[in-house]
Amino acid sequence: MLNPAEIEKLDVEAVNSASNRQPLYVARRKIHPKRASGNFRQLKWIVMAITLGIYYLTPWLRWDRGPHAPDQAVLVDLAHGRFYFFFIEIWPQELFYVAGLLVMAGIGLFLLTSTIGRAWCGYTCPQTVWVDLFLVVERAIEGDRNARIKLDQAPMSFRKLGLRLTKHMSWLLIAVATGGAWIFYFADAPTLFRDFFTGQAAPVAYITVAILTATTYTFGGLMREQVCIYMCPWPRIQAAMLDENSLTVTYNDWRGEPRSRHTKKAVAAGERNGDCVDCNACVAVCPMGIDIRDGQQLACITCALCIDACDGVMDKLHKERGLISYATFRDYDANMALATVGGTTPIDPARVRGSDGRFVPGIADFNWRSVLRLRTLIYVTIWTLIGLIMLYALLTRDRLEVNVLRDRNPQYVILSDGSVRNGYTVKLLNMIPQPRTITLRLEGLPGASMSVSGLHTGPEERSVNVPVEPDRLRALKVFVRQPADQAHPERQTFRFVVEDKVNQETSAYTATFNAPGEHK
Repeated sequence: MLNPAEIEKLDVEAVNSASNRQPLYVARRKIHPKRASGNFRQLKWIVMAITLGIYYLTPWLRWDRGPHAPDQAVLVDLAHGRFYFFFIEIWPQELFYVAGLLVMAGIGLFLLTSTIGRAWCGYTCPQTVWVDLFLVVERAIEGDRNARIKLDQAPMSFRKLGLRLTKHMSWLLIAVATGGAWIFYFADAPTLFRDFFTGQAAPVAYITVAILTATTYTFGGLMREQVCIYMCPWPRIQAAMLDENSLTVTYNDWRGEPRSRHTKKAVAAGERNGDCVDCNACVAVCPMGIDIRDGQQLACITCALCIDACDGVMDKLHKERGLISYATFRDYDANMALATVGGTTPIDPARVRGSDGRFVPGIADFNWRSVLRLRTLIYVTIWTLIGLIMLYALLTRDRLEVNVLRDRNPQYVILSDGSVRNGYTVKLLNMIPQPRTITLRLEGLPGASMSVSGLHTGPEERSVNVPVEPDRLRALKVFVRQPADQAHPERQTFRFVVEDKVNQETSAYTATFNAPGEHK
């Protein structure tokens, strides 16, 4: 068991510590986070690998939709107004599905924040993921914290210049790959890859890659924590999403204070001391450069690396882990009340530990049942309902639609035999990637018949077969004629019915028929 005085005290200060608050607008102090190791760091590695893998590899996944549709699994086809996601195809008029997904994402973020704080910021936010990736490259080239600090302070030399050029060129390659992966979502990835590097791609592709390269390099490599503190609105919003049962990274000063690196001397002098040995390990690993011991802060993204660092120190001292831990405000307040007699005295570690050195039975620990409270249950219920409604709508939606526009000028034409004719533009929408023959027929309007301009159908009839290409809209000019003895001045309604007898799909549109003498 190590003596607390033997624990290395790192020479590091929080960029905006409680004892030395800086003005809001102040020049950036560069942060050199030390590499951490532990459970949360392992979790961040896993999340980074999964999220980057999804981002970079998804455009290259194939999905067979038949010979008449693209085979890219995820594709935003702006040219044809389609969004493909594996077996799902979304048309422009179906963008409410995308809106529903955004609503679900928002509610999911509220649920996540109300239960485990800013876990999105600490693990899966693109800014966090790419900063982590850039830090990996920086450590691999320049070394860990102390080596990077020495390199910054050293005068310019060939070695320093070489290391800096290598680092920034590596960052630029990552940034280019980021922008390049993004454009592959909007066109066939292999084709665009070939066209891009042969100079045959559209100018917008090169412009997009240039913009995303610049923003990724700037945000992930140069600005880092400044983006989270000054540019992102979520730190301000999250305060309204937390309550007393929300888990968040917390320094448990009820067991850590008063701090001391000389425990034996303090005990000999009759002084009380807590578990914190003031080693600054939690500050050294923080990518935001804060001191979690100063309490809850806007800059904290709850990445929990400070927990890993502190747990490592506690292990060396053979003390319980959790001096810094995920805790709810309710449990923290209960334990603080115990250590301070309801806030009437300074923190006394003797009140939270028994004579055997173990925590007293009254210490409040996290209980997962606190997650299942009314607020989170409401979030889960709303999220689930929206998801089920969208799933039902998706599974039962029609893949055949008809839309009709009646000619306004002229509203009707009287033919030589006295019959009345109205003109319509009928749009048939085939929303599957196979060609099919669609039957268009009239329902209602006694004695009426129709003819289709440009389509050889023989004599006028009440139904006609129309071939429609896969995944396409076909517009037809349709003329509906009613004999003179059947026409009358009152407005008449009838239906255009379209049917695919092979796939057993039907759709209809109610239209109106005008005749002479009708009062508008």
